[in-house]
Amino acid sequence: QVQLVESGGGLVQAGGSLRLSCAASGRTFSRYVMGWFRQAPGKEREFVLAISWNGGRIYYADSVKGRFTISRDNAKNTVYLQMNSLKPEDTAVYYCAASDSYSASYHLYEYDFWGQGTQVTVSS
Repeated sequence: QVQLVESGGGLVQAGGSLRLSCAASGRTFSRYVMGWFRQAPGKEREFVLAISWNGGRIYYADSVKGRFTISRDNAKNTVYLQMNSLKPEDTAVYYCAASDSYSASYHLYEYDFWGQGTQVTVSS
């Protein structure tokens, strides 16, 4: 079991930046593939970014390439989402997720544990 707690969301103007953090409980954080997903009002939850246990594999959604990056610090049991050049269409609740599958990438069903989400609002 792992518990995930996101933080760092808020209101930002278009073109601005935010960094989200996801703190995980448990001693086996480093074994999990970690992902970020988001859900805008009235839309389905969608994949944003994922990172393998050692950072060797990173998956991006096309919509965030060149603007968002993901990183992790296994010593701190934390994964980060750095969001730059934010756009109003990035407005959503952002969720951190953990997968116990080594090959997990961008499918929601691959993820076993989810955080409660943090709201990101980008004003135009």
